[in-house]
Amino acid sequence: MAPGAGGRRIRRLPSQGMPDPNAPVAETAAFPPSQRHFLRRERVAAGTGCVGSRGSTGARGSTGAHGPAGARLPHRPGRQDRSVRTTTDRARLRRVAAIAGVVGLLAGVAGSWVPSFWGDEAASIMSASRTWPELWRMLQTVDGVHGAYYAFLHVWIDLFGASEFSVRLPSAIAAGLLAAGTAVLAGRLGGHRLALAAGLVAALLPRTAVMAAEGRSYAIGSAIAVWLTVLLLALLERRRSWWLWAAYAAGAAAAIYVFLYLALLLVVHGVFVLLFHRRTLWRWLAAAGSGVLLAVPIVLVAAAQRNQIGFLAYRDYNTPLNVLALQWFDPVTAWPCLALIAIGAIAAFRARGRSPGEFRLSTLTLLWLALPTAAVLLGSVLIAPMYTVRYLSFCTPAAAILVAMGVLTGAGWIARRTTLAATTTSAILLAVLLAAFVPNLLVLRGPYAKDGSDWREAAGYLHAHAARGDAVVYDDRPRDSEKPRLLAAIHPAEVSGLGDPALIAPFRTQPGLWDRTRPNDALTTADLTPDVWAVERGPDPERSPDVRHLESLGYRVLSSHRINVTTVLHLER
Repeated sequence: MAPGAGGRRIRRLPSQGMPDPNAPVAETAAFPPSQRHFLRRERVAAGTGCVGSRGSTGARGSTGAHGPAGARLPHRPGRQDRSVRTTTDRARLRRVAAIAGVVGLLAGVAGSWVPSFWGDEAASIMSASRTWPELWRMLQTVDGVHGAYYAFLHVWIDLFGASEFSVRLPSAIAAGLLAAGTAVLAGRLGGHRLALAAGLVAALLPRTAVMAAEGRSYAIGSAIAVWLTVLLLALLERRRSWWLWAAYAAGAAAAIYVFLYLALLLVVHGVFVLLFHRRTLWRWLAAAGSGVLLAVPIVLVAAAQRNQIGFLAYRDYNTPLNVLALQWFDPVTAWPCLALIAIGAIAAFRARGRSPGEFRLSTLTLLWLALPTAAVLLGSVLIAPMYTVRYLSFCTPAAAILVAMGVLTGAGWIARRTTLAATTTSAILLAVLLAAFVPNLLVLRGPYAKDGSDWREAAGYLHAHAARGDAVVYDDRPRDSEKPRLLAAIHPAEVSGLGDPALIAPFRTQPGLWDRTRPNDALTTADLTPDVWAVERGPDPERSPDVRHLESLGYRVLSSHRINVTTVLHLER
């Protein structure tokens, strides 16, 4: 090394016969091109010679700050420039995420109060409305895997009440967080355009629309899943302190407590780390293993209560239509969305050299879609039935990102063959896709969107027409989650003062979810009042076993009011 101008030290390569970088330009003209390139590079590094040194003189005359004849050197951003650009990018990504989050929240809230509660939501309300000792007793018998959500909902109902809007609002908020997290996840590896498209698709995707207006834990679990994945990417991008890995472990444990199947997300994360970040594998294993250890109690509870999902053996849920389409989409948009997923994934694979970030993102999301679904289907075959479309709702962010990648890929293909700009084409295709989701969203916000449930209307009819002290006979033929008597548990004010002759013990005193009752055909005139109201589910209610039994006791039907799946009959003796 020898000192150059400005105190800089210049490399010398004597073994290679390289010339003196301080030699005049005219003296170097005879050197071979490779050596002249060496001289130019060394002079630029040292700030000397004719290539842009301030105040130096070469063969072509004096130079200024920008080199000979005002030639401007290429600007190489320093550390400060890069930090400014990174800060700007992060601010822009935050704005995109905020837009997606607001759209997701508004789409979730809009009309959420319109549909009546249905059986699953009745289970949530009946559990959360118990006292803490009653809830603890119930969780040791049934629904232990939902204990964290029920505990949260208990506090929420105490604060905000148990109306349809109130009970569903946490899910709508979670849907907004899900959309925002999807945008952040897509933006970290795929850029801002993909972030915006993915966030908006996630906000309006049919599966999100279902979760966002449902008093269950699915939307909350899905939001945790996407943000836990964002945290994982942040941990993998650079060395992080131990407390962030501890946060990942705690988040993994919390996810499993919210919904047990979220443990499958750790499998996705593990395969992704193995494929792209092997040097971080041991740290990930330590954090994920710690999270699983923290979740062991809920896993043991689930194993003890595994018979609770035995009903799935009698439901034909694991059909190709459900697995491939209805798991995330609706019947109208399913096949176009699947085509977009294929287009986006293939394009990312083909461009893996030019766009490694998008390739990693497509790999992550494909793993996210495929591995949990395959694991649940395999478990249903080898262990016990455990599949229904709702249980894989936490894969929704992955579906949204892949659909958005397909939209942008298709828009680029169209733009290259037309006069339209790629941004314009992307906006048009995205708008068409989002508009296609709207009819399904409107259906899901209809008054009978929840499995046809009409309990609020039935309770309101009883409140308006039944006299205080009248007896109500609830149809006991449907399965527990569809029995009309649930309307008394979720709308107690509307039926206050009315008798329930079949009730032996209310649900709050029971270790299980439901009331303990006796069969309706065991009722006698001594159990009933002169005016009786029968609440029946299904077709031909006037020929139902309950009405026939009441007629055998001397009652006759005075009126019949059908709502949707429920009919309220007034009988008099």
